Amino acid sequence: MTADEKSANARRWSRESATAFGRAIGARTAVAVLAVTALSLSLRFFALGSRAFHWDEARVGYWILRYAENGIWEYHAVIHGPFVYHVNKYLFQLFGASDFVARAPVAVVSGLLPLTAWLFRERLNRVEMVTVGLFFAANPIVLYYSRFMRNDVLLAAFMVYALAFYVRLFDTRKPRYLYAGTLMLALAFTTKENVLVYVVTWAGAAVLLLDHRLQLVAGTDDRKQFLREQARETWTALWHGRWGLHLVFGLLFFFAVVVFFYAPRSRGIPEPGLWKAFSNPGMFPAVIEEATVGSWESFMGKWGEGNQKSYLDTFESLGGVLRRSSLALLVLAGVGFLTDRYVGDKPRDLVAFTFYWGFVSIIGYPVIVENAFPWEVIHAVVPLAIPAGVGLAILVRWGSESVTDGDAVSATLAALLVLLVAGQVAATAASTTYMHPADQYLDEGASERNALVQYGQPAEGIQPTLQRVRYAVTNNDGTDVLYYGSDFYVADESENDRWAAGGGWYDRLPIPWYTEMYGAEVDSTDDVQAVGSNPPPVVVARAGDRDVVAQQLDGYRAFEEGLTLWGSETVFFVDEDALPPEQRAQRGAVS
Repeated sequence: MTADEKSANARRWSRESATAFGRAIGARTAVAVLAVTALSLSLRFFALGSRAFHWDEARVGYWILRYAENGIWEYHAVIHGPFVYHVNKYLFQLFGASDFVARAPVAVVSGLLPLTAWLFRERLNRVEMVTVGLFFAANPIVLYYSRFMRNDVLLAAFMVYALAFYVRLFDTRKPRYLYAGTLMLALAFTTKENVLVYVVTWAGAAVLLLDHRLQLVAGTDDRKQFLREQARETWTALWHGRWGLHLVFGLLFFFAVVVFFYAPRSRGIPEPGLWKAFSNPGMFPAVIEEATVGSWESFMGKWGEGNQKSYLDTFESLGGVLRRSSLALLVLAGVGFLTDRYVGDKPRDLVAFTFYWGFVSIIGYPVIVENAFPWEVIHAVVPLAIPAGVGLAILVRWGSESVTDGDAVSATLAALLVLLVAGQVAATAASTTYMHPADQYLDEGASERNALVQYGQPAEGIQPTLQRVRYAVTNNDGTDVLYYGSDFYVADESENDRWAAGGGWYDRLPIPWYTEMYGAEVDSTDDVQAVGSNPPPVVVARAGDRDVVAQQLDGYRAFEEGLTLWGSETVFFVDEDALPPEQRAQRGAVS
């Protein structure tokens, strides 16, 4: 073999080895991302149905059950977008209604968030992909509300999916990513009305990225030339290439998804409905108008005025939630953004874009939110997970390089910082999500408030009483549950069959979700004498009415529970004979 042949073979071997090594690194990174995703899903599905439904979960869950039964649905901005209504309706019909099944869509959508790191593989290195995935998986507030049937995590997750697919579109120029991203964007529009804030935030971040580009161009004339070239390339791609047609199809696809979800359903009533329109095509214009113009009017009627409360008070409240749940993420997001912008050769668009998105959400949400509820900070935390992952990867790299260089002090310091971050995130997540998911405080001394639990969460311990109600309902004919008192009274219980419910129905929450799920026949009265005339197996009253109701009942046991974290103590009177056999005591007076 000649020297030239040996040299050629050596170069070929080097190229093949480098390719094989790159594939091996990529494969290991993909396995790591999949492992983080499996962890993310496991954290969300573990004991998913153990916490009793929150007031808001129960309200929406009840309307889904009613929709599944009567086939009637229309958009109301006060109860947010249609995604969970339509998805959970079919899940309930397939698997039966339960707390677990109701929360499953949110758990799945958010649990898969770490996979988006793989779509960013042209923009993140292999360590960053894993660390970004870990923040998506285990951030305490994202984890807590990923186990909650609300739209906020769904909205944030769908927008990250949309961004990931659109970034992949720019990296590969493959049209399939345009349609995948558009689907995610359309689904985001079916979750919650503040998706419009995301659109504005994205537009602002894009302008700042354009400014980055202009700053890299030397002089004024060069910048003008740069803008002209960008405009010319865009025009050529749209009108002389294939992308114009793809954009048109993508836009039509977007509106088709939105119309499908927002179109009213009207089985059994003389109003326009989506499924009716397929047998009567002349109805489609009315259905489309209601799904678009009608939905927009409903949205503006409810949310068009923004926050009417003090900005500083709202900012302080939401800031407190951020500090308690995501301090490490906030600090590392700043580290990741600043290091990427000022230390590297060239700032990365993805890191800057997501940092701007999250930062503006922190300062902007106190302007627009109606109430400073803890779930609002999700809209800042989720995008900041990306620069935070970059910041954590810097610590990991620092430690790794220190070990290689034999710098024991730096390696130890880096390891301690990583362990501190991991320990803080893990401890907070374990305490708030698993140990105290429905407690006002995180300690026995009631000194450390649980910032993630909102007031509408039933106090810990209500589940056994709900199971007693379920057993009583299952083994009874006729009226199963009777509410007593002005707080709970509804003159005509049929008013509760369609939104909105009547009278004191809302003060009953979360009980209506459970009684509807159990198939209970419910009635109410504000006449205490009517309670004792022919009492059903379960009577529900406020704790303040306990004594007067007890006088009307014989052989009932009383179980006092909080329907919210405080101030809503309610007594469930259950007939001794209607209790499970192992819980029955000797029949006698109410205890």
